[in-house]
Amino acid sequence: MDFTSYSTSHNERRDSVGSAHSDEGSLHGTSASNSSVDGEIHATPEYVPGTFEGPEKNMEVVFKVDKGVPDGLRTLSREQLDTLCTKAKCTILSKISNSYMDAYVLSESSLFVYKHRYIMKTCGTTTLLRCLSTLLEYSDKLGMELDWVGYSRKNLLFPNAQLWPHSNFGEEINYIKSHAKLQDRLKGSGYILGPITEDHWFVYVADHSSLTGNRAFSPGKGDSEKLAGVPRLHSSMSSQSLVGLPSTERTINMMMFDMAPEVANIFFKENTPCGKEMTLKSGINNLCPGATIDETAFTPCGYSMNAILHDAYFTVHITPEKECSYCSFETNTSLKSYASMVRNVLNVFRPKRFVLTMFGDEAAISSIPELPTDPRNINIPGFGSFVRTSLASTKVETELCCLMACYSYDQYSVVDVVTTEKRERGLSIV
Repeated sequence: MDFTSYSTSHNERRDSVGSAHSDEGSLHGTSASNSSVDGEIHATPEYVPGTFEGPEKNMEVVFKVDKGVPDGLRTLSREQLDTLCTKAKCTILSKISNSYMDAYVLSESSLFVYKHRYIMKTCGTTTLLRCLSTLLEYSDKLGMELDWVGYSRKNLLFPNAQLWPHSNFGEEINYIKSHAKLQDRLKGSGYILGPITEDHWFVYVADHSSLTGNRAFSPGKGDSEKLAGVPRLHSSMSSQSLVGLPSTERTINMMMFDMAPEVANIFFKENTPCGKEMTLKSGINNLCPGATIDETAFTPCGYSMNAILHDAYFTVHITPEKECSYCSFETNTSLKSYASMVRNVLNVFRPKRFVLTMFGDEAAISSIPELPTDPRNINIPGFGSFVRTSLASTKVETELCCLMACYSYDQYSVVDVVTTEKRERGLSIV
């Protein structure tokens, strides 16, 4: 998110006090060069101002809850976490924690570390997949057993600016399949949701979980102390039936483009000097009431925020430059309905278009009376209406359900109610 560092060297990262961190294969200057990765030489593209890749790469790695040391991944040292971030070409800027997780704001997005789950989001020209083999090496030393791996991202805005192996999805899949330390461990599959000619979503899943019994749980009354520190995982993420209750966790992500200029201007330091002021001025704090918030403002522009509340996280990342205007909102909080939250997010950022994705196990998805991808129109009073332009869903591996819908702003439809319709047969998971 730090555009000063990108204008100097698009592979250098700066922390909050401005010191540069040179990562493996970094450049000194903006001319194209080569970098050595895993013993191979790969071209390093030249960074072009105004082409920052806001949409994040997302990786989630889950381990069985009855294997390994009691605190699992939370026993990883800061040095080990720094090594993982270096592999992915980013750095840790700040940290907040509670009894369930450690949440880190990164120079490029976020990292969430639970006892048995590792969630990492990185934007720009980061190399997220390159840290996966090292993470598995660390987990092996802790006696942990792999349960589930998921990697996903939207189609790229500037694919030629990416570092190997992230310029296309085929290259990413080949990296996993040909990597000496990954090819025999994962054996997953790749999927594409949405129209190839428009916004679409790439998903890779390697599911090693057992299919016997209810593998997920949701803590009930009286379970909170006993299960403190263990997140409510959806069934593709935990092979143990700890409390025989169906999973309720879903992860929802809104990727928004072309924010309203008056909103984007908030996230330039010359207009709003610090992250906390950006949070309050924009109204982001109202999107996660009661949560502990950790925000960072970048120079000269950009913003990242993590918020945690019990076992749920919220994260926001903003690239306000007009040429590549982008913001994202993601959370794994469990709600009976996401309609109000979606409208509130849109009212804060007021984009021209957005992509909404959700994933969870079949039980978690089918338990929602109305899916957030169901409405054909979403109306924001006083702003306008968003019209759904595409819709896709699929069930991958054993029972992981993935949903995606794209919406565009219709400035001629300004109404005061939210229009929803029944799910369309064949297009929604029931």
